Amino acid sequence: MRAFHRALALGLAGVALVASSLALASSQSAGGAPPEASPPAALARPTTLCFVRHAEKEASSEPKDPTLSAAGRKRALALAALCSHGPVTHLFASEYRRTRETLLPLAEQLGLEVRGVPAGKPGELVRALEALPEGSVALVAGHSNTLPDLIARLGGKVEGTTVTNGVATLPDDAFDRLFVLTLPPASARATVAPSLIELRYGD
Repeated sequence: MRAFHRALALGLAGVALVASSLALASSQSAGGAPPEASPPAALARPTTLCFVRHAEKEASSEPKDPTLSAAGRKRALALAALCSHGPVTHLFASEYRRTRETLLPLAEQLGLEVRGVPAGKPGELVRALEALPEGSVALVAGHSNTLPDLIARLGGKVEGTTVTNGVATLPDDAFDRLFVLTLPPASARATVAPSLIELRYGD
């Protein structure tokens, strides 16, 4: 837990560096060639994919597409404070207001557009993430019942889930979990597994 807090204090740039180091260590421990033996791979950069569940939603608003509550807006600001000084290059959210509102403060600070991908089309989002330029850092706002599946499709495994109607789901009160998945360069994905770390953010 202390290691998580130290990584969080570094900001997202530090998280990306830590995750990249984990990916390199994984490659070497798996018997992969060291960077000196493979110059093209050494120059390639991993892609960092960050995943958060939407922040707390307003219980009294439109039930099918609620907005964020006061607590949710506060958490969205905390996410922006964490990531605004990091190297975020792409933002993704589902079609629902609560996911877009979670990323809105950060989008405004960085001058980035939030790309919408329907929650019911995980394959489309996975393809978009895998196609990002190497070295990109993407932040995805999803849902309790979509994030575990998305991360699994990219080679990670989320712990602490429950199964609801056959779908891995985050607990109802889990709004503070930040997952950072490092995707190896395309040239190394056949031999190097992605690495996943989990942080906490907000109150």
